[in-house]
Amino acid sequence: MGLDKHQLAGLDDRVRGFSRPVEFEPVGEGYRAILRYETLRILTEAHPSQQEALIILIHTLQSQGYRQLKTQMSYRDGVYLGSQELWVEYPDPPQPEPSQTGLWAKVMSWFRTDPSDGSQP
Repeated sequence: MGLDKHQLAGLDDRVRGFSRPVEFEPVGEGYRAILRYETLRILTEAHPSQQEALIILIHTLQSQGYRQLKTQMSYRDGVYLGSQELWVEYPDPPQPEPSQTGLWAKVMSWFRTDPSDGSQP
């Protein structure tokens, strides 16, 4: 049985677009996902399936600031698929709102309403 290969695209931690292949290698009874991007090389731990290893890779990249990630399977069991498969998009994790400080934050706070007191600005 051959291995799968996916094309991974999105925005890196510096908000630059990228597209790179994700490969898999057998490890014991499982699989590890491998991504090479510039000087970065990410290897996941072994997981029971290639799909689980891919999901862990996606979460790892998201935790490092990668966004708008999507994958497309280009090889299934070692057979080339071209671009027949649909892209799978992975929602970005929620981002905390940046805290505003200083004069601008003070001015903007004057225009906010407090829904608990029913008052308007």
